[in-house]
Amino acid sequence: MELRISEAAAACFLEEWEYSRGDKVRVYVRYISGGSEPYGFGIMLDDPVDPAAEADADGLHFYMESKDVWFIEHGTLTIDRDEGGIAFKVE
Repeated sequence: MELRISEAAAACFLEEWEYSRGDKVRVYVRYISGGSEPYGFGIMLDDPVDPAAEADADGLHFYMESKDVWFIEHGTLTIDRDEGGIAFKVE
């Protein structure tokens, strides 16, 4: 499993979300609905406990805890920016 953060996404977190360089950003899986895609991703500032996937971008440290990586299994999660804001892509 791999976690990737685009430069555009990192800039969005710094400029629009007002995160600061040195912040630790947890990416986690959450239940969002009972539809065809019941799970999605959430983001919050937090300190790592048992990180299983990590990436640094523009002074920000992103990570996923071991209990959340089941959602991407052996794939790659890319966090990018699109017209609507932050976008998550699992490959």
